[in-house]
Amino acid sequence: MLTKRIIPCLDIKDGRTVKGVNFVELRDAGDAVEQGAIYADQGADELVFLDITATVENRKTLVELVRNVARQINIPFTVGGGISSVQDVSALLNAGADKISINTSAVLKPELIDEMALQFGSQCIVVAIDTKDMGNKNIVYTHGGRKPTEIVTEQWANELQERGAGEILLTSMDHDGTKAGFANELTAIISKKLHIPVIASGGAGNMGHFYDVFTEGAADAALAASIFHFKEIPIPSLKNYLHEHGIPMRTEL
Repeated sequence: MLTKRIIPCLDIKDGRTVKGVNFVELRDAGDAVEQGAIYADQGADELVFLDITATVENRKTLVELVRNVARQINIPFTVGGGISSVQDVSALLNAGADKISINTSAVLKPELIDEMALQFGSQCIVVAIDTKDMGNKNIVYTHGGRKPTEIVTEQWANELQERGAGEILLTSMDHDGTKAGFANELTAIISKKLHIPVIASGGAGNMGHFYDVFTEGAADAALAASIFHFKEIPIPSLKNYLHEHGIPMRTEL
């Protein structure tokens, strides 16, 4: 089994970390840069910063926030929210981001993925998929989980790989914030079909959920927010638990 990554996600609104349930009912969870630095010190493998209202409000992710993060954090971090052009990617990477994440813009203009991968390399292009179970199929949502599409999630994941995405950040909207566990079945279907890494997101509530998503879900990395923000599960304890249960971790404990 390849080494696995633990990735805290910081959802950003007006420079602050926020967290909700099923993408709504947001509450403040602290300063984004300060929290990111703490997670890095605790042994997080990577960080993800998502400006969750950037696309909705039609504004760009704050480059200054990225600069502040880069000054204080020594692990790789991904930035997403409102990225819609090669110029946006260039600005964020130049400000210090290691990777960028796109979602809505990829759906609206799929060829943008090809352009970004060609210019910057697939290794720094993460495409996020917000997905919801509609009973007989999983559907992709855009605009921060507010707008349904007719795109089938599994087919979209395959197209993203073909276009040059380096990683997929798969968030189950049904599981997000519920602490009832990740969407292991869907994650496994996509992970086993693709050769690029899949980051599972949405539903982490206890340490066992991480074990399940790495085994049953075949995920390469697991992302969580509230359980880290509100100190329900310390990252060092989680990594020790996973190590003791036979899950090889990316970084040393």
